[in-house]
Amino acid sequence: MSMDIVCLERDAVDASFRRPAIDHRWTEFPVSTEADILTRLAEADVAIVNKVRLGAADIARLPRLKMVAIAATGADNVDLEACRARGVVVSNVRGYALHAVPEHALMLMLALRRRLLDYVADVRAGRWARSDSFCLLDHPIGDLHGATLGIVGRGGLGDGVARLAAAFGMRILYAEHKGAVAVRSGYTAFETVLAEADVLSLHCPLTPATRGLIGAAELAAMKQTAVLVNTARGGLVDEAALADALRRRRLAGAATDVLSAEPPRNGNALLADDIPNLIVTPHVAWASREAMQALADQVIDNIEAFAAGAPRNRLA
Repeated sequence: MSMDIVCLERDAVDASFRRPAIDHRWTEFPVSTEADILTRLAEADVAIVNKVRLGAADIARLPRLKMVAIAATGADNVDLEACRARGVVVSNVRGYALHAVPEHALMLMLALRRRLLDYVADVRAGRWARSDSFCLLDHPIGDLHGATLGIVGRGGLGDGVARLAAAFGMRILYAEHKGAVAVRSGYTAFETVLAEADVLSLHCPLTPATRGLIGAAELAAMKQTAVLVNTARGGLVDEAALADALRRRRLAGAATDVLSAEPPRNGNALLADDIPNLIVTPHVAWASREAMQALADQVIDNIEAFAAGAPRNRLA
């Protein structure tokens, strides 16, 4: 039986999708919005999605849909319960960015601790040329060596960051779940990690339990000299509280590759130009050439496995 496969967001992955080794018809669209879903998936057996939202109402009106192949790890844009109720298989991709995201996170840590952007801006503004000394020392610099790294989320990405950080000589603390009654072996109480971390790096999924995980109270519990790095999901952090903490110098710096709404068409508290030692990158931590190709290959692997009657990487 031929399978109708529709890729809704082809431009989201800058890599080559090999065609599945099954009888199929392939249709792709550069981008899609929620308003496009019902029309474009009306005849689809398999939908390939990246970030477009596929809700319960959409699932109910797509009787032919049998599989959702998510071209990402995060699945907060797909109503998994609705898919389970309808018997729609959902598979995501895993482990494709085990080098890309940790490298990006370490880059951000280094840039924050060594005040990279501030010094680059000073040089471009001619401040070094006008200096009375051979160097500029206007922004305090901190090493990663000897610093404590708190990691929230102990999956492949958190472990990857830990490996790189250990090579720099950092002390690693894995945070236990916030509000946990007991602390598991190999973990440290969430509150202790907040208090001791010189760098706090987020690598957990966005769920109802983790939304707003880092708010005003958590930021206040951190060292004034600490920095926050988020390469996970924007919704983990109260962005207005973070902007306020940075402006008040309550936190030494922050870097985020993600925002609560992407792209930030209606602005965002972290896009103001008066926030010191803040780096915002446009959700590209995952997007090395190597990682994107691994993602594209795994999407097709998932579809072929489903067609063979042995779905893999199932979420529903």
